[in-house]
Amino acid sequence: MNEQRPSLLLVDGMALLFRAYYATAYGGSIRRMQDGTATNAVFGFMRYFWDAVQRFEPTHIACCWDLSSKTFRSEQFTDYKANRPECPDDLVPQFQLIRDVMDSFGIPNISREGYEADDCIGTLARQYREQFNVMVLTGDQDMLQLVHEYTKVIIMKKGQGNYAVYSPDYLMEERQLTSEQVIDVKALMGDPSDNYPGVRGIGEKTAMKLIQQYGSIEGILENLSELAKGVRTKIEADIEMMHLSRSLARIECDVPLQCEIESCLFEPNRDQVGTMFERLEMKNMISYLGMTS
Repeated sequence: MNEQRPSLLLVDGMALLFRAYYATAYGGSIRRMQDGTATNAVFGFMRYFWDAVQRFEPTHIACCWDLSSKTFRSEQFTDYKANRPECPDDLVPQFQLIRDVMDSFGIPNISREGYEADDCIGTLARQYREQFNVMVLTGDQDMLQLVHEYTKVIIMKKGQGNYAVYSPDYLMEERQLTSEQVIDVKALMGDPSDNYPGVRGIGEKTAMKLIQQYGSIEGILENLSELAKGVRTKIEADIEMMHLSRSLARIECDVPLQCEIESCLFEPNRDQVGTMFERLEMKNMISYLGMTS
Protein backbone atom coordinates (compact mmCIF):
# COMPACT_ATOMS: atom_id res chain seq x y z
CA MET A 1 0.00 0.00 0.00
CA ASN A 2 1.11 3.55 -0.75
CA GLU A 3 0.51 5.83 2.22
CA GLN A 4 0.36 8.89 -0.07
CA ARG A 5 -2.72 7.62 -1.89
CA PRO A 6 -6.34 8.29 -0.91
CA SER A 7 -8.14 5.21 0.41
CA LEU A 8 -11.42 3.62 -0.64
CA LEU A 9 -13.37 1.45 1.81
CA LEU A 10 -15.75 -0.98 0.10
CA VAL A 11 -18.30 -2.23 2.63
CA ASP A 12 -19.96 -5.62 2.22
CA GLY A 13 -23.34 -4.41 3.38
CA MET A 14 -24.89 -7.88 3.33
CA ALA A 15 -22.20 -9.36 5.57
CA LEU A 16 -22.39 -6.54 8.11
CA LEU A 17 -26.18 -6.42 8.29
CA PHE A 18 -26.65 -10.18 8.74
CA ARG A 19 -23.87 -10.29 11.32
CA ALA A 20 -25.43 -7.40 13.21
CA TYR A 21 -28.90 -8.95 13.14
CA TYR A 22 -27.90 -12.39 14.41
CA ALA A 23 -25.55 -10.96 17.05
CA THR A 24 -28.63 -9.68 18.91
CA ALA A 25 -31.57 -11.72 17.57
CA TYR A 26 -30.52 -14.96 19.28
CA GLY A 27 -30.86 -13.30 22.66
CA GLY A 28 -34.48 -12.44 21.86
CA SER A 29 -34.08 -8.79 22.86
CA ILE A 30 -34.62 -6.96 19.57
CA ARG A 31 -34.40 -3.18 19.48
CA ARG A 32 -37.54 -1.62 17.98
CA MET A 33 -39.02 1.75 17.16
CA GLN A 34 -42.30 2.79 18.76
CA ASP A 35 -44.21 1.53 15.72
CA GLY A 36 -42.70 -1.93 16.24
CA THR A 37 -40.19 -1.85 13.37
CA ALA A 38 -37.03 -3.72 14.33
CA THR A 39 -33.80 -1.70 14.18
CA ASN A 40 -31.35 -4.07 15.89
CA ALA A 41 -29.49 -4.85 12.66
CA VAL A 42 -29.21 -1.15 11.73
CA PHE A 43 -27.88 -0.34 15.20
CA GLY A 44 -25.34 -3.18 15.13
CA PHE A 45 -24.32 -2.40 11.54
CA MET A 46 -23.51 1.18 12.54
CA ARG A 47 -21.33 0.07 15.43
CA TYR A 48 -19.35 -2.28 13.17
CA PHE A 49 -19.17 0.28 10.38
CA TRP A 50 -18.12 3.21 12.55
CA ASP A 51 -15.46 1.20 14.34
CA ALA A 52 -13.91 0.37 10.94
CA VAL A 53 -14.12 3.99 9.78
CA GLN A 54 -12.33 5.13 12.94
CA ARG A 55 -9.72 2.39 12.67
CA PHE A 56 -8.89 2.54 8.95
CA GLU A 57 -9.70 6.22 8.20
CA PRO A 58 -10.85 5.94 4.57
CA THR A 59 -11.12 9.07 2.45
CA HIS A 60 -13.82 7.46 0.26
CA ILE A 61 -16.53 4.85 1.01
CA ALA A 62 -19.07 2.83 -1.00
CA CYS A 63 -21.46 0.17 0.31
CA CYS A 64 -22.45 -2.84 -1.83
CA TRP A 65 -25.62 -4.96 -1.66
CA ASP A 66 -27.30 -8.01 -3.15
CA LEU A 67 -30.59 -7.25 -4.91
CA SER A 68 -32.16 -10.70 -5.15
CA SER A 69 -31.32 -14.39 -5.00
CA LYS A 70 -31.44 -14.71 -8.81
CA THR A 71 -27.97 -14.14 -10.25
CA PHE A 72 -25.91 -15.45 -13.13
CA ARG A 73 -24.62 -18.15 -10.75
CA SER A 74 -28.10 -19.54 -10.10
CA GLU A 75 -28.46 -19.82 -13.88
CA GLN A 76 -25.21 -21.82 -14.05
CA PHE A 77 -26.18 -24.05 -11.12
CA THR A 78 -29.82 -24.16 -10.03
CA ASP A 79 -28.96 -25.33 -6.49
CA TYR A 80 -26.68 -22.33 -5.88
CA LYS A 81 -27.58 -20.95 -2.42
CA ALA A 82 -30.80 -23.01 -2.54
CA ASN A 83 -30.15 -24.09 1.05
CA ARG A 84 -30.44 -20.57 2.42
CA PRO A 85 -33.31 -20.06 4.89
CA GLU A 86 -35.89 -17.34 4.36
CA CYS A 87 -34.85 -13.91 5.60
CA PRO A 88 -36.28 -13.27 9.11
CA ASP A 89 -39.34 -11.00 9.07
CA ASP A 90 -37.71 -8.53 11.46
CA LEU A 91 -34.71 -8.15 9.17
CA VAL A 92 -36.62 -7.46 5.92
CA PRO A 93 -37.49 -3.76 6.55
CA GLN A 94 -33.99 -3.07 7.85
CA PHE A 95 -32.44 -3.54 4.39
CA GLN A 96 -34.06 -0.31 3.23
CA LEU A 97 -33.47 1.46 6.54
CA ILE A 98 -29.71 0.87 6.46
CA ARG A 99 -29.55 2.00 2.83
CA ASP A 100 -31.33 5.18 3.96
CA VAL A 101 -28.70 5.57 6.69
CA MET A 102 -25.89 5.23 4.13
CA ASP A 103 -27.66 7.84 1.98
CA SER A 104 -27.71 10.22 4.95
CA PHE A 105 -23.92 9.85 5.21
CA GLY A 106 -23.57 10.57 1.49
CA ILE A 107 -22.30 7.03 0.89
CA PRO A 108 -23.35 5.43 -2.43
CA ASN A 109 -25.37 2.20 -2.21
CA ILE A 110 -24.11 0.02 -5.06
CA SER A 111 -25.88 -3.02 -6.53
CA ARG A 112 -26.64 -4.57 -9.89
CA GLU A 113 -29.45 -6.93 -10.86
CA GLY A 114 -28.12 -10.41 -11.64
CA TYR A 115 -24.95 -9.98 -9.58
CA GLU A 116 -23.99 -10.28 -5.92
CA ALA A 117 -22.51 -7.65 -3.61
CA ASP A 118 -19.19 -9.55 -3.91
CA ASP A 119 -19.14 -8.91 -7.65
CA CYS A 120 -19.83 -5.20 -7.18
CA ILE A 121 -17.01 -5.01 -4.64
CA GLY A 122 -14.63 -6.92 -6.90
CA THR A 123 -15.45 -4.63 -9.84
CA LEU A 124 -14.91 -1.43 -7.86
CA ALA A 125 -11.72 -2.80 -6.27
CA ARG A 126 -10.27 -3.58 -9.68
CA GLN A 127 -11.48 -0.30 -11.15
CA TYR A 128 -9.95 1.94 -8.48
CA ARG A 129 -6.92 0.06 -7.13
CA GLU A 130 -4.57 1.86 -9.54
CA GLN A 131 -5.38 5.23 -7.93
CA PHE A 132 -6.52 4.28 -4.41
CA ASN A 133 -5.52 2.07 -1.54
CA VAL A 134 -8.62 -0.15 -1.56
CA MET A 135 -9.92 -1.84 1.59
CA VAL A 136 -12.74 -4.40 1.61
CA LEU A 137 -14.69 -4.72 4.89
CA THR A 138 -16.42 -8.09 5.15
CA GLY A 139 -16.81 -11.29 7.11
CA ASP A 140 -16.67 -13.41 3.96
CA GLN A 141 -13.49 -15.43 3.40
CA ASP A 142 -14.32 -15.70 -0.33
CA MET A 143 -13.21 -12.07 -0.64
CA LEU A 144 -9.59 -13.12 -0.04
CA GLN A 145 -9.36 -13.72 -3.79
CA LEU A 146 -9.44 -9.90 -4.15
CA VAL A 147 -6.21 -9.39 -2.17
CA HIS A 148 -3.74 -7.39 -4.26
CA GLU A 149 -0.78 -5.06 -3.83
CA TYR A 150 -3.28 -2.20 -3.51
CA THR A 151 -6.27 -4.10 -2.10
CA LYS A 152 -6.46 -5.27 1.51
CA VAL A 153 -9.31 -7.49 2.63
CA ILE A 154 -10.40 -6.78 6.21
CA ILE A 155 -12.11 -9.83 7.69
CA MET A 156 -14.28 -9.07 10.72
CA LYS A 157 -13.65 -11.62 13.45
CA LYS A 158 -15.65 -12.42 16.56
CA GLY A 159 -16.10 -9.38 18.76
CA GLN A 160 -16.40 -5.77 17.63
CA GLY A 161 -13.12 -4.17 16.57
CA ASN A 162 -11.37 -7.49 15.97
CA TYR A 163 -10.02 -7.76 12.42
CA ALA A 164 -7.68 -9.84 10.30
CA VAL A 165 -6.20 -7.59 7.60
CA TYR A 166 -5.03 -9.52 4.56
CA SER A 167 -2.34 -8.24 2.23
CA PRO A 168 -0.62 -10.57 -0.28
CA ASP A 169 2.19 -11.13 2.25
CA TYR A 170 -0.17 -11.94 5.12
CA LEU A 171 -2.29 -14.26 2.98
CA MET A 172 0.85 -16.17 1.98
CA GLU A 173 2.14 -16.22 5.58
CA GLU A 174 -1.12 -17.49 7.05
CA ARG A 175 -2.32 -19.89 4.33
CA GLN A 176 0.61 -20.32 1.91
CA LEU A 177 -1.75 -19.24 -0.88
CA THR A 178 -1.96 -16.45 -3.43
CA SER A 179 -5.28 -14.68 -3.98
CA GLU A 180 -5.82 -16.58 -7.26
CA GLN A 181 -5.23 -19.89 -5.48
CA VAL A 182 -8.05 -19.11 -3.04
CA ILE A 183 -10.46 -19.73 -5.93
CA ASP A 184 -8.90 -23.08 -6.80
CA VAL A 185 -9.14 -24.27 -3.20
CA LYS A 186 -12.89 -23.54 -3.33
CA ALA A 187 -13.14 -25.45 -6.63
CA LEU A 188 -11.92 -28.56 -4.80
CA MET A 189 -13.62 -28.23 -1.41
CA GLY A 190 -16.84 -26.53 -2.53
CA ASP A 191 -18.81 -24.26 -0.24
CA PRO A 192 -21.66 -25.62 1.94
CA SER A 193 -22.96 -22.10 2.69
CA ASP A 194 -23.36 -21.39 -1.04
CA ASN A 195 -24.50 -24.98 -1.67
CA TYR A 196 -22.04 -26.13 -4.31
CA PRO A 197 -20.11 -29.35 -3.66
CA GLY A 198 -16.69 -29.08 -5.32
CA VAL A 199 -15.12 -32.53 -5.34
CA ARG A 200 -17.06 -34.83 -3.01
CA GLY A 201 -14.85 -36.21 -0.27
CA ILE A 202 -12.18 -33.48 -0.48
CA GLY A 203 -12.19 -31.07 2.44
CA GLU A 204 -10.33 -27.84 3.10
CA LYS A 205 -7.16 -29.45 4.43
CA THR A 206 -6.65 -31.71 1.38
CA ALA A 207 -7.69 -28.94 -1.03
CA MET A 208 -5.12 -26.52 0.40
CA LYS A 209 -2.39 -29.15 0.41
CA LEU A 210 -3.03 -30.00 -3.27
CA ILE A 211 -3.04 -26.35 -4.39
CA GLN A 212 0.06 -25.55 -2.33
CA GLN A 213 1.85 -28.51 -3.92
CA TYR A 214 0.69 -28.21 -7.55
CA GLY A 215 -0.09 -24.49 -7.77
CA SER A 216 -3.48 -24.65 -9.50
CA ILE A 217 -6.28 -26.90 -10.77
CA GLU A 218 -4.34 -27.19 -14.05
CA GLY A 219 -1.23 -28.27 -12.13
CA ILE A 220 -3.21 -30.98 -10.33
CA LEU A 221 -4.76 -32.29 -13.57
CA GLU A 222 -1.34 -32.43 -15.23
CA ASN A 223 -0.07 -34.57 -12.36
CA LEU A 224 -3.05 -36.82 -11.65
CA SER A 225 -0.88 -39.92 -11.89
CA GLU A 226 1.16 -38.73 -8.90
CA LEU A 227 -1.84 -38.40 -6.60
CA ALA A 228 -2.89 -41.00 -4.05
CA LYS A 229 -5.39 -43.31 -5.69
CA GLY A 230 -8.29 -42.26 -3.44
CA VAL A 231 -7.79 -38.56 -4.18
CA ARG A 232 -7.31 -39.15 -7.90
CA THR A 233 -10.49 -41.24 -8.09
CA LYS A 234 -12.51 -38.50 -6.35
CA ILE A 235 -11.24 -35.79 -8.71
CA GLU A 236 -11.82 -37.90 -11.82
CA ALA A 237 -15.37 -38.70 -10.69
CA ASP A 238 -16.24 -35.04 -10.05
CA ILE A 239 -14.11 -33.22 -12.61
CA GLU A 240 -17.02 -31.38 -14.22
CA MET A 241 -18.36 -30.23 -10.84
CA MET A 242 -14.85 -29.10 -9.88
CA HIS A 243 -14.70 -26.82 -12.93
CA LEU A 244 -18.24 -25.55 -12.30
CA SER A 245 -17.43 -24.90 -8.63
CA ARG A 246 -14.39 -22.92 -9.70
CA SER A 247 -16.60 -20.76 -11.90
CA LEU A 248 -19.13 -20.26 -9.09
CA ALA A 249 -16.38 -19.34 -6.62
CA ARG A 250 -14.79 -16.69 -8.82
CA ILE A 251 -15.90 -13.13 -8.07
CA GLU A 252 -16.91 -11.29 -11.24
CA CYS A 253 -14.79 -8.13 -11.50
CA ASP A 254 -16.28 -6.68 -14.66
CA VAL A 255 -19.86 -5.84 -13.63
CA PRO A 256 -21.42 -2.92 -15.57
CA LEU A 257 -21.63 -0.41 -12.69
CA GLN A 258 -22.10 3.33 -12.43
CA CYS A 259 -20.14 4.67 -9.46
CA GLU A 260 -18.23 7.92 -9.86
CA ILE A 261 -15.44 8.08 -7.32
CA GLU A 262 -16.28 11.71 -6.45
CA SER A 263 -19.61 10.49 -5.04
CA CYS A 264 -17.72 8.24 -2.60
CA LEU A 265 -15.82 11.07 -0.86
CA PHE A 266 -16.59 10.66 2.84
CA GLU A 267 -17.67 14.04 4.20
CA PRO A 268 -20.87 13.36 6.14
CA ASN A 269 -23.28 16.20 6.87
CA ARG A 270 -23.96 16.21 10.60
CA ASP A 271 -27.48 17.59 10.24
CA GLN A 272 -28.52 14.97 7.67
CA VAL A 273 -27.11 12.15 9.80
CA GLY A 274 -28.71 13.55 12.93
CA THR A 275 -32.12 13.79 11.27
CA MET A 276 -31.84 10.18 10.09
CA PHE A 277 -31.06 8.79 13.55
CA GLU A 278 -33.83 10.85 15.14
CA ARG A 279 -36.20 9.23 12.64
CA LEU A 280 -34.88 5.83 13.74
CA GLU A 281 -35.26 6.79 17.43
CA MET A 282 -31.50 6.38 17.97
CA LYS A 283 -30.47 9.73 19.41
CA ASN A 284 -27.73 7.98 21.40
CA MET A 285 -26.14 6.98 18.08
CA ILE A 286 -25.49 10.64 17.27
CA SER A 287 -23.32 11.04 20.37
CA TYR A 288 -21.68 7.65 19.71
CA LEU A 289 -20.61 8.96 16.29
CA GLY A 290 -19.27 12.13 17.87
CA MET A 291 -21.65 14.24 15.80
CA THR A 292 -23.33 16.21 18.58
CA SER A 293 -23.25 19.95 18.08
